[in-house]
Amino acid sequence: MKKFISFLVIAAISFSATTTFAQDKSKRPSPPASVTATTQSGVTISINYSQPSVKGRTIGKDIAPFGELWRTGANEATVLEINKEATIGGKKIKAGKYGLYTIPGEKEWTVVLNNKSNLWGTDSYSQADDAVRFVTPSGKSKAFTEKMTFLISAAGNVSLSWGNVAIDFTVK
Repeated sequence: MKKFISFLVIAAISFSATTTFAQDKSKRPSPPASVTATTQSGVTISINYSQPSVKGRTIGKDIAPFGELWRTGANEATVLEINKEATIGGKKIKAGKYGLYTIPGEKEWTVVLNNKSNLWGTDSYSQADDAVRFVTPSGKSKAFTEKMTFLISAAGNVSLSWGNVAIDFTVK
């Protein structure tokens, strides 16, 4: 009986260690990242996302295809959170968490903040749940960025850099 109980304890510890390792998101090919900043006007902006790498692929063709809704990252939904009402893309938006999607384009990207922030990919996405949708120009980034990266300035400027692509929008 003691051997059986010892076996169960060892099995439970092994299972727990394996499960913990399997949940280590930092080991993913597209690791998690986050950025938070408080603007001069007191709006705290946080973005939690996973960083896909370019890996020699072409943005707009091989990854994040032009004209198609994209979850703007990898793995779980990218989440943009603000602590109080703000204006994004010229439209007022309430404090809260939003799923951040984009529709990449050659010269401009459509940015979408969706009321559902817990989706995986775009399968359960519904445009009816959009809180705000706006278009922003895309440009060439200052330097090639292998892993998709968000930055937020004190002025509320949110920048996405990935490969040779850069887009910006402002939270006021």
